Amino acid sequence: MRGTTRTVAVAGISAAALLLAGCGGGSEEGGDTTDTAAKTGGAIMVRGCNPENPLIAGNTSETCGGNVLDVVTAKLVKYNVDTAAPENDIAESIETSDNQNFTVKLKADYKFHDGTVVKAKNFVDAWNYTAYGPNAQLGSYFFEPIEGYGDLQSEDPDGEEGPQKAPEPKAKEMTGLKVVDDTTFTIKTTEKVSNLPVRLGYTAFAPQPDAFFADPKTFGDKPIAAGPYKVDAWTKNAEIKLSKFADYSGAKKGNLDNITFKIYQDSNAAYADVQANQLDVTDEVPASAQIDDKYKTDLPDRNLQKPVGVIQTITTAPAKVDPNYGPEVRKAISMAINREAIIKAIFNGTREPATGWVSPVVDGYKADVCGEFCKYDPAKAKEQLAKAGGFKGGKITLSYNADGSHKEWTEATCNSIKQALSVDCVATPVVDFSTFRTQIHDRKMKGMFRTGWQMDYPSIENFLAPLYGTGASSNDGDYSRPEFDAKLKEAAAATDAAESNKLYQEAEAFLAEDMATIPLWYSTTTMGWSDKVTNVKVTPFGVPDYASISLK
Repeated sequence: MRGTTRTVAVAGISAAALLLAGCGGGSEEGGDTTDTAAKTGGAIMVRGCNPENPLIAGNTSETCGGNVLDVVTAKLVKYNVDTAAPENDIAESIETSDNQNFTVKLKADYKFHDGTVVKAKNFVDAWNYTAYGPNAQLGSYFFEPIEGYGDLQSEDPDGEEGPQKAPEPKAKEMTGLKVVDDTTFTIKTTEKVSNLPVRLGYTAFAPQPDAFFADPKTFGDKPIAAGPYKVDAWTKNAEIKLSKFADYSGAKKGNLDNITFKIYQDSNAAYADVQANQLDVTDEVPASAQIDDKYKTDLPDRNLQKPVGVIQTITTAPAKVDPNYGPEVRKAISMAINREAIIKAIFNGTREPATGWVSPVVDGYKADVCGEFCKYDPAKAKEQLAKAGGFKGGKITLSYNADGSHKEWTEATCNSIKQALSVDCVATPVVDFSTFRTQIHDRKMKGMFRTGWQMDYPSIENFLAPLYGTGASSNDGDYSRPEFDAKLKEAAAATDAAESNKLYQEAEAFLAEDMATIPLWYSTTTMGWSDKVTNVKVTPFGVPDYASISLK
């Protein structure tokens, strides 16, 4: 990655090229992939889904809320919509000479939606709030590398069922964050973190205005941020209305006056509305429309498909919630899944069978990490299950959110498992994404459940640390292995990109040994839109670039 003897800034960061080999490199098939002269003004309606939580940057870890916050927030860094390369946004510069001490300088007079200026303290205060354990923010884990993070955490001495309240943490502010002046602050990490600047475009690192701290509980219903669009109204279970921020300080202003996220419980309904020009963009084409490329006939010249930084997996409930899905059982189940057949039948060949836990779009990807356990082999699957002592849970369950396009593939997956293992498997719907994720976070979901990961920033590390690090924010199965955690720290400290990638690959090998989750396939995003809009793109993160869309 970067050398440690010279000062570097994100604008010229070599990490961008080193991390992004192949990122966003897949071609877009069909659709409007050229930048036509963008018409400004007007309004569109796009497919949305129920956010799990209020729209607070540090407490949003899923795509339903994240897609909205992508166009509402601005961060120190933004990611190029074509390549995902990190580029300065609110940051004028991010400099370091040792990958442990960073100086951040902000652009002057960058404004929040309420007209106040984004200052250094708005970053420092927001990051401390998110990291502070008692605030229970889902993005807290992303601040773990910063010095003093541990002092903001506490543990209940009696556990979840005990009578005592957890003691207050030792501190409320991380020692690694210091405000120098209104436009300058410093970051000190506990250990060297060579890709820290690349991470800083993730939503959890957004600044918060002073108004947030006055009333954090209600702030998320109508958040104030610094992005190209602002939230006007959120009608729960119905829609989220955005309008263009007239005083947006960033370089890329939105084309449209208004964007409304219409919340759908069924992706088929959203697709039908796009066909009828009653909805302008859907980022999810149902499986029924992908068979034989039907969507291309349904939506001629208004569709696209692109490989993106997304992986689909199956996670099993933590052992304390459901003890029937140990590592050896997971290996058997994985070998019982005919990925190729499901991809062909359900996704019309638009997925790639996963052979590990890292997406091919990022540098550092290594093929076949999972080995034989990700290859369909019914005989070996049955032998493996017998070796594990059989399945003692009666029937296998695979839960999914019913408001997405998951019914067909989860049922096909269960059929494959049932036929190979001679154990009943039932695909189990949960009403919507918000309810589904709440059950997972509250550790009330038993059995298996579908999980997917859309990269937060373009790094192999992002497919490992937030998902499998001990106590990590998106570690839904409570995976924990000290050797894995130690290897992550070693990899993060490496200053050479090749060495860092090698160490991350060694960490990924532990996931294979434990079958931490069951990898399914690497994703391709398929989108469709109405005949009223143009300049529709999908980013390497798998979401529409809403700010670029315009009316014809």
